[in-house]
Amino acid sequence: MPLFGRREPRIVRLQDPTVAVKPDRAPWSLWADGFGRLAIRSVQAIIVVAIAAGIIFVIQSLTLVTIPLVLALIFASAFAPAMSWMRSRGVPSVLATLITLLVTVALLTGLGWLIVWAVRDQWDELYGQAQEGFASLSEWAHQLPFFPTPEQLDDWIGQVTDFLTSAQFGSGAIAGVGAVATFITGFVLLVTILFFFLKDGPQMWEFVLRPFTGENYARARRVGDKTISTLGSYVRGTAAVALVDSIGILVGLLILQVPLAIPLAVLVFILAFIPIVGATLAGILAALVALVSNGLVNALIVVGVVVLVNQLEGNFLQPVLMGRTMKLHAFVILVALTVGTALGGVLGAVLAVPITAVAWGVVQVWDGPGLPARWARAKPVPPIRVR
Repeated sequence: MPLFGRREPRIVRLQDPTVAVKPDRAPWSLWADGFGRLAIRSVQAIIVVAIAAGIIFVIQSLTLVTIPLVLALIFASAFAPAMSWMRSRGVPSVLATLITLLVTVALLTGLGWLIVWAVRDQWDELYGQAQEGFASLSEWAHQLPFFPTPEQLDDWIGQVTDFLTSAQFGSGAIAGVGAVATFITGFVLLVTILFFFLKDGPQMWEFVLRPFTGENYARARRVGDKTISTLGSYVRGTAAVALVDSIGILVGLLILQVPLAIPLAVLVFILAFIPIVGATLAGILAALVALVSNGLVNALIVVGVVVLVNQLEGNFLQPVLMGRTMKLHAFVILVALTVGTALGGVLGAVLAVPITAVAWGVVQVWDGPGLPARWARAKPVPPIRVR
């Protein structure tokens, strides 16, 4: 028995050096394994999606400012070569800007007057033919077993009449007047922003690039130059292609003596700025007008003319005028059109493809002139060994 106050010696057992001791893991080390890295990437993706959603929300809330701003940037990019040419010839920036704006307004005014003139001169003829065609179609449709009875038609007409005379339709008309006022305000803002972009665009871009230095400055410069060149090439190339399409279809419609040939050609020119879908819509409208006015055979010929012009444009003219500017897969274009239409309607469909082309162009020059970002570079294909 040990004596009072005396401690017994403590036996210390040495650890076997061959046995590994697993130390306690620090809390942050849980993010270092595969699942942790996946969680980090997921959080980063959520943040990126949240920021993108916030930007889209702000853009949709301030369409009166953002839409004129984007359109002014696109128009300024399209007119950039003309402005550079006039500046190189010693023309003052203010005078060159005024000349460009006046030419643009004159072209838009001429297109509008052309549409009004053609519709005014041929509207009575088209209305009579449309009424006759509708009567023939209605007579044929009455023979179908599922066609509504005259009593049902009278009931529907009465409902439409009640709606047109109701307060709800009046509030809709007031909203339409407000939309016209908003359009005028946006147009004035568009012209004002375009004036300053054309006049002081290079100086404004240099001001934006002041915070960047070194490689970041060079990358920002490349991104800006690529954006301007892509937007400008897209607008000029699409306008040239649309002009050729509209002239070709106009010649076909005039030969076939289809009413409203000039307005339909102008509509073809406008819809050509919506890739893939625009040409289809223009062809359908032209065929419908030919069907109502000239009959089924004439409408089929119009469809053939539209298909022929579109094939010539897509296979020969567009690659020459636009080159690799719009080198996007058809699947990417369709997805961009769908997203743009869902977010911004018709205007979103028009702007979706050039914005997508700009994004891809920026990726192509991210690491240097003609050097895409690392993740977007083509991987070498290993040779296939034949045994």
